[in-house]
Amino acid sequence: MFGLTNEAAAFVVFSAGMLLLMGIGMNMALALVLTGAGMAWVLGFWDTQLLAQNLVAGVDSFPLLAVPFFILAGELMNSGGISQRIIAMAQAWVGHIRGGLGYVAIGAAVLMASMSGSALADTAALATILLPMMRQQGYPMHTSAGLIASGGIIAPIIPPSMPFVIYGVTTNTSISALFISGIVPGLIMGAGLIVAWNLVLRKLDLPKGRALPIKERMRATVKAFWALLMPLIIIGGMKTGIFTPTEAAVVAAFYALVVALFIHGEMKLMEINGVLIRAAKTTSVVMFLCAGAQVASYMITLADLPSVLVAWLGPLVDNPRLLMAVMMLALIIIGTALDLTPTILIFAPVMLPIAVKAGIDPVYFGLMFILNGAIGLITPPVGTVLNVVAGVGRLSMHQVIKGVNPFLITYLIILAMFVMFPQIVTAPVAWMR
Repeated sequence: MFGLTNEAAAFVVFSAGMLLLMGIGMNMALALVLTGAGMAWVLGFWDTQLLAQNLVAGVDSFPLLAVPFFILAGELMNSGGISQRIIAMAQAWVGHIRGGLGYVAIGAAVLMASMSGSALADTAALATILLPMMRQQGYPMHTSAGLIASGGIIAPIIPPSMPFVIYGVTTNTSISALFISGIVPGLIMGAGLIVAWNLVLRKLDLPKGRALPIKERMRATVKAFWALLMPLIIIGGMKTGIFTPTEAAVVAAFYALVVALFIHGEMKLMEINGVLIRAAKTTSVVMFLCAGAQVASYMITLADLPSVLVAWLGPLVDNPRLLMAVMMLALIIIGTALDLTPTILIFAPVMLPIAVKAGIDPVYFGLMFILNGAIGLITPPVGTVLNVVAGVGRLSMHQVIKGVNPFLITYLIILAMFVMFPQIVTAPVAWMR
């Protein structure tokens, strides 16, 4: 092909094909299938049966069963009043502080992240409830939307996390260890947002609210009891070995269903059909991405493109910290164009062997990879989470991008801190395991 070797031609087909198909707005999963098929033709491995086998292999995984159940749990949380009670409890305790609704958004984001594992679900719930309240109390909408979007991406980091499940399956890394690795960084992200919001508040003229009596605060906390029990059951069950991460997803969905139907009573039996349909639609998108990425990944392996990347990064293998910084910078650039799931499916199997060769802990690398990809969810021009907030709040993307900048900078500082001091991640994992 134009005098190129098969491997070089395959790289050109993959990179140029993805850019072209994404540029015309094609579905990401279909673009992956088509570029994978193009690579198969260039490499001389064209076989429809081989393509079909890889499509099936991309979703034929027991651990991936966690994905539909975590998605279902998130839908049940939002429909059954669990999310609303978490937000109400946070508002009861800190809503009266100057800029209190911002602190409510951060606190609720951290708590909800420990239940659903989905950035889009958490962001949609937070934006639907809090943005109208912020608008009514005179909060600047662009800053409020940016804060809520930034809080939403804590969900992929604090367990249970759907991206950790997909990463673990794709790279054969312990999902339980990945879950444990996300606890401290997720809390640090929440603390970083508090600092950033406090700095932003200095430029805003926002009034203080009325402090609620302790009885009302306790009443709101009691109402949120069953919601707060959910992460304890999930994380405690996995920590003690009672169930695996996949089984934890089933427990989470069943628990959310019981609470929504019989304890809170905010969801009727006839509403379950709608919840299942919404969860199935979201699941189908994720699974089609997994299937399409398997086709592309298989052809990338056949073309031996990982060896090419190893050759490029080979001089950095003796300096793990510099190698990590370079890979994180590359992922930041990738995150501006690709969503988190395809980034995991395409690049994680290629980058992880290089990191391991340099002596970088695979669980630490997995946490950093997912954190970087989560930041990409609020990085323009794609920024999936930004689109969710803009849609719910009826704001322009320009407004949301302007509002997210202070919090995006905060996350980049945290990412750099983890690169410089990996012990912040690895030490708690070693202690908790």
